[in-house]
Amino acid sequence: MDRTKVVAYADDLIMATRSESIRALENFTNVELSKIKGWAENKKIKLNDTKSKAMLVSRTKRKEHKNIRFYINKKYLEQVTQMKYLRIILGHKFRFHEHIIYATEKSAKLIHSLSKR
Repeated sequence: MDRTKVVAYADDLIMATRSESIRALENFTNVELSKIKGWAENKKIKLNDTKSKAMLVSRTKRKEHKNIRFYINKKYLEQVTQMKYLRIILGHKFRFHEHIIYATEKSAKLIHSLSKR
């Protein structure tokens, strides 16, 4: 069973790791991040640890703590509840509510600016 899926487009990369517990998730993800870091160093690519974020995606309520600790370059990644990837806002429950609000506001601004002309 593959636990990790990595998708890269241009200079953006997203990694999804699946696990039964938070501790196992941290272990699997940190191992995979170290592999990605090694690959990047081999290709002379520097990972930006300040722009990298971590997000726990789950549709079920967990009894264990929800703080996850992933790291790149010996720095822990900031945990967020939403992030933007390829101009799509992903929420921690994958309901796309945040993206719909963002797209609606952006469209309204565009329509307003076009109506002024």
